[in-house]
Amino acid sequence: MILIEQDDDRVAELAALPRVRMVAGDACDSSLLEHAGALTCDLVISTTGRDEDNLVISLLATRQFGVGRVAARVNDAENAWLFDQQWGVDVAVPAATPLISLIEEATGATDTVALLRLSKAGVEAIETEITERSRAAGHVLSEIPLPSGTVVATFVRDGRPTVPGPGVRLQPGDELLLVSHEATEQEIHAAFQ
Repeated sequence: MILIEQDDDRVAELAALPRVRMVAGDACDSSLLEHAGALTCDLVISTTGRDEDNLVISLLATRQFGVGRVAARVNDAENAWLFDQQWGVDVAVPAATPLISLIEEATGATDTVALLRLSKAGVEAIETEITERSRAAGHVLSEIPLPSGTVVATFVRDGRPTVPGPGVRLQPGDELLLVSHEATEQEIHAAFQ
């Protein structure tokens, strides 16, 4: 897994994550994306706090680098109409929409939901919410027993997405987007339940 981050302090903090290669810089820069390995990626997930950046990253990933699947966070609901395949987005994930709550309400599902499966790559994107009853609430992220190869791609607290460092203490209301192997959804659910 490759993570691109502009903030040098965050790069240093996240470099400690297992099986993650950190690239410092702006993911809107096509030469940086190429250097990071976009030509060989199966999936790009763009989770910046700026819709225009997420759209540029999505468009570069699909049009310039031929990435097969792109998921992008929509920060401003008024921009949601832009997040479609014309802009290179396969899956738009609204930041302001409590997706977990909507799915639970509609289906009675748990707090952990597989959002996107990429069978060719054998991976899936999984969203989970930390609730009052979650065993992970109050624990530091690095203490959570995640399946091997699982990476927390983004973390949302108080409506602000960021890439979490291993020292983040999880609180009720936190939402996490994880990328892992397809067969690990139940293990991830058990870790955060």
